[in-house]
Amino acid sequence: MSYGLLRPLLFTLDPERAHTLSIAALEALGRMPQSMAYLTKHYSVTDPRLAQDFWGLHFPNPVGLAAGYDKDARAAAALPALGFGFIEIGTVTPRPQPGNPRPRVFRYPAQQAVINRMGFPGEGAAAVARRLAALPGHPVPIGINLGKNKDTPLDQAQDDYVTALELLFHYGDYLCINVSSPNTPGLRLLQGEEALRGLLSAVAAANQRLAVQHQRPPLPLLLKLAPDLDNDDLNAIGGLALGTEPLVDGFVATNTTVERPVSQPGLSESGGLSGAPLLEQSNAVIAQLYRATQGQVPIIGVGGILSAADAYAKIRAGASLLQVYSGLIFRGPELVREILEALPGLWLKDGYPDLAHARGSAA
Repeated sequence: MSYGLLRPLLFTLDPERAHTLSIAALEALGRMPQSMAYLTKHYSVTDPRLAQDFWGLHFPNPVGLAAGYDKDARAAAALPALGFGFIEIGTVTPRPQPGNPRPRVFRYPAQQAVINRMGFPGEGAAAVARRLAALPGHPVPIGINLGKNKDTPLDQAQDDYVTALELLFHYGDYLCINVSSPNTPGLRLLQGEEALRGLLSAVAAANQRLAVQHQRPPLPLLLKLAPDLDNDDLNAIGGLALGTEPLVDGFVATNTTVERPVSQPGLSESGGLSGAPLLEQSNAVIAQLYRATQGQVPIIGVGGILSAADAYAKIRAGASLLQVYSGLIFRGPELVREILEALPGLWLKDGYPDLAHARGSAA
């Protein structure tokens, strides 16, 4: 059954209930190798022009799944069958927590937007580690997105990130530090330059220590940023990825926004706004980060991708890789295949021989 036929039924359900059902379905699918092989054949796009290598990892295509969908790694075995070039698990906190009170997810179909105030609900790092350890393999890179527990004071936040990293280090391909969710009180204060340096230094030291302990290279360390930062903030944060001893290896831009478009007063719930209204704001942050890092630091672009044209706009802003989530709610997994089939034609139409030459051309 196509998603277009299934969506009206899903939209009769509470958004979080629909999400829970989709995770359960994918978790079951992960135990059905023949069904996964069928879906892989249907959704995957094999085109060497889409493949890239960053941080010592091979990405068969640039479209990944953003953090927030598979918080507890329940669907990690099945998700690559939907055509993703990589997936990001989480946000994972060191200890289990329930998140914020329900209702906490709101769909706006007319605006192709979502507002959430989830607050990092999840089973905690130990449960995620057990599931990742049981995976039969990693057909695509798996990133692990880390956050702090709600009741951890800000001055102890680095302990939460290090504790979660210690539990999950052996099972991820890259690490993403989330200091940009608007739904954990005070979390975004960690984006200040001084606080961020302290946090990233502590995580980097733990990363190096664990690399020696497990006899493998340190995990690439990425930082997920809010779309509500100004250019001065972005320039300062971009500098953390430069120099002889950079504190981060890349960026994920962006998380959800606390701003609301004046032209769309109906988006009134509190929480983080994602989907189509976030596209231009996210692209502006990507372009500023691209300029701040002289195009030398990979950026994963996320926010408002609902078409191949949206994905290409992110690449032209400076993104090396892409992530989708809210777009899947409105378009389904066909969105991934649509983007992958169209991207080469879009950059060739503009006269670029490959994705690398298109990257940053609008920045």
